[in-house]
Amino acid sequence: MTSAADARAAAHRRVQQHAVDRPEVAGAFLTGSVTALAPDAELPATSDVDVVVVLRNGPAVPAKPGKLRCDGVLLEVTELPWSEVADPAVVARTHYLAPSFAGDHVLADPTGHLARLRTEIAPSFAAPEAVQARCEDVLIRMVTRSAALDPAAPWHEQVLTWLFPATLPTQVPLVAALRPPTVRRRFVAAREVLAEHGQLELYGSLVDLVDAGGRDGSAVQHHLDQLEPVLDQVASVARTPFPFSADLTPDARPVTVQGSRELVAAGDHREAVFWVVATWGRCLTVLTTDAPSLVVSRAAQRFREVTADLLGVSTPAALAARRDAALALVPAVRAAGERIIDVRQVRAQARPEVGRSG
Repeated sequence: MTSAADARAAAHRRVQQHAVDRPEVAGAFLTGSVTALAPDAELPATSDVDVVVVLRNGPAVPAKPGKLRCDGVLLEVTELPWSEVADPAVVARTHYLAPSFAGDHVLADPTGHLARLRTEIAPSFAAPEAVQARCEDVLIRMVTRSAALDPAAPWHEQVLTWLFPATLPTQVPLVAALRPPTVRRRFVAAREVLAEHGQLELYGSLVDLVDAGGRDGSAVQHHLDQLEPVLDQVASVARTPFPFSADLTPDARPVTVQGSRELVAAGDHREAVFWVVATWGRCLTVLTTDAPSLVVSRAAQRFREVTADLLGVSTPAALAARRDAALALVPAVRAAGERIIDVRQVRAQARPEVGRSG
């Protein structure tokens, strides 16, 4: 068993050994699900540990080192330009950055700036207005990114352009409940929070946006099985770097494939559709760039079968309609986040009373 404390220690060692001596490195910190785990909690075998390395003089869009193993722990390393963390007010309202500075998640801080971020963000992290700002950050990103859908683009690009923004509303319940945002398990995590707060009717609307094909677990498993040889093809031909390239490597299989298999086995096949389709689409992106045309043609046909079967969409018009349905849910998602914030506040205020009465 690898505990969360072991995983954090491995990340710290990696940063100390390979990052802090680089003159361009301004700091490093943990993000993602590991920040919410108790030190003695087990790190799931299908999870990686997200490490962000801040570059003081790097490009506006730095390279992504990707996944690597350190002492048996799979790390996902992302580089971030200094500009992304320069302003504490901006970091405080950015839903995927602020949780890293609500607790002790800094791995290296040669400039002292990350400690200042924690000093400014942590005290008001749970304040209703701060949480609402982060929920709104999610919805603004969803609306903005949804506008990029281009019906003239290749089909896999259209699907990916729609898919990630359309599933962003799952992050609002997590942000409202002070849970860190997550990627692959976003639907499962959102369902847990919404169930806890009596709002499962909204969850049904969210998952319907993606899994409208009405297929059962065996269909999802079938397309997941068909994905593995495509991942092998990608590994053999990939030359061009993409931000998601590390997710398609053999080292990522425990997360990319086995994690999805576990969802299907647990009866969460609807929740698995998102990552199965996302991985298929990303494979097409790599193959289209680096593989022979015949390989691309075959894979593209298979991807159309995947989207028709699992998503229930096969045309740009159908995809645009699904996008519009997601945008129409924004008011309901915003209201759900506000209710979760209100409930959390009531519970937080009641705890001292419970303590005194005992």
